[in-house]
Amino acid sequence: MGSTKYIFVTGGVTSSLGKGIISASLAKLLQAKGLRVTIQKFDPYINVDPGTLNPYEHGECYVTDDGAETDLDLGHYERFLNVKTSQSNNVTTGRIYHNVISKERKGEYLGKTIQVVPHITDEIKSNFYKLGESGNYDVIITEIGGCVGDIESLPFIEAMRQARWELGATNVLSIHLTLIPYLKAAKELKTKPTQHSVKQLLVAGVQPDILVCRSEYPLPTDIRKKIALFCNVQLNCVIEALDAETIYDVPILMSKEKLAERVLSKLKITNNTKPDLNEWKAFLGRHKNPTNEVSIGLVGKYVELPDAYKSISEAFVHAGAENECKVHLGMIHAESITKENCKELFNDLDGILVAPGFGERGIQGKIDAIQYVREHGIPFFGICLGMQCAVVEFARNVMGLKNATSTEIDPKAKHPVIDLMEDQKKITNMGGTMRLGAYDCELAKGSKLQSVYGKGKISERHRHRYELNNEYLKDMEKQGMIAAGVNPESGLVEIIELADHPWFIGTQYHPELKSTVLNPHPLFVKFVKAALEQKKAETQVLN
Repeated sequence: MGSTKYIFVTGGVTSSLGKGIISASLAKLLQAKGLRVTIQKFDPYINVDPGTLNPYEHGECYVTDDGAETDLDLGHYERFLNVKTSQSNNVTTGRIYHNVISKERKGEYLGKTIQVVPHITDEIKSNFYKLGESGNYDVIITEIGGCVGDIESLPFIEAMRQARWELGATNVLSIHLTLIPYLKAAKELKTKPTQHSVKQLLVAGVQPDILVCRSEYPLPTDIRKKIALFCNVQLNCVIEALDAETIYDVPILMSKEKLAERVLSKLKITNNTKPDLNEWKAFLGRHKNPTNEVSIGLVGKYVELPDAYKSISEAFVHAGAENECKVHLGMIHAESITKENCKELFNDLDGILVAPGFGERGIQGKIDAIQYVREHGIPFFGICLGMQCAVVEFARNVMGLKNATSTEIDPKAKHPVIDLMEDQKKITNMGGTMRLGAYDCELAKGSKLQSVYGKGKISERHRHRYELNNEYLKDMEKQGMIAAGVNPESGLVEIIELADHPWFIGTQYHPELKSTVLNPHPLFVKFVKAALEQKKAETQVLN
């Protein structure tokens, strides 16, 4: 652990207050002062990882380079910090218990009775400290999922308490995020929910050092004093967190509240460096002052929950800012699409992205959408299942293979243009059995993709089981669908493109997972640019 400092971020009053964004914003400010920072998320649910969770339950499953299926907050961490996360950055109650039970089965506890304290809490602390043992970080921020007071969170709070006792008060800091609601009838901000939330922490033996208070209205000095007095924190450690126009405003707002300075003071870290946020502010300037705008439709089956496509929507924010363009992203439910209504649905759109997903529901709608945009020259971008649907549509309507489909949809398909990987066919467990994490891809010389990336070899993240069936590849290429990128080891096709289309690209991998504020993904940047060109061309025709 060495000289690494540990910051724990908890939440109270209600869920969805934005612990992940506050954690990422604080990390960004500390990083901007020259400190080496990373963030980890501890989730209290019993799933070993989010890999088997329905997106309606938990939003998207974020995948790291090393193949970890993780909480979507890790996406925020990477987008803010521009630093990769790993398996060690996301731990669940399920994994903690799995590790402890595995050790017990091996006899590693020498016959002792296994209990929540000390065995579960010791395993939690071991994972708290794991990243710090590398010596690569000055500060590690740990976000504890859920709300203080939830029964599932109790072992994590106890482990926090023990960590502070073991490492000392100057090496461990507790930040508690709460809500200060405004009652319109009384015309008052109310502090009582925050007082009760802090009391829950105190009962568990943890005194928060800093309170970050979410509010729709500014906190007057008298309210701050009341919170400080009854929650036993210093007045300057009551931090106001007003609702922001965009999540990317939060580091700037926290900088104005001097959150990083309060943290450094509490941890006895001497650092008077002014945070270098010039690039961040330049991004915000482009994002908030666009010179153009485009409308792009996202065709998916989880569109009722925007968090199911969080990384995609944020990648469009990054790409939009890079093009000084406002991207209006419209969600279109795949099940609502038919051949008859495509013109009506897509008439005002400058581009279509067909999103990733699993299962049969909505497949035909995605295929109908792809046929329409292919035939009408509308920019198309397909990701994972979106690429696979593009292959199926092309096989059916261009190659003439009317029964072409994926074996995910029809295991007995006559023309399985998308098929299960051979090494996956005997696997029955769902969790962690897909092609996960970063894989190399060699780009075809002269392809559009090579010009997009500006190089011949790339590495991108995957999360899927099914692949383009190479038995059909030669015939596809004869008809005009090109394998623009191939994995050098397996020969599996990673990217398809149409040469005779303004922009028609599908990727088996998930490029959205590597887009950050300071490094927008080139595929999204060029797709938005293609949509802009489409809009300009249509405007010229109308004029």
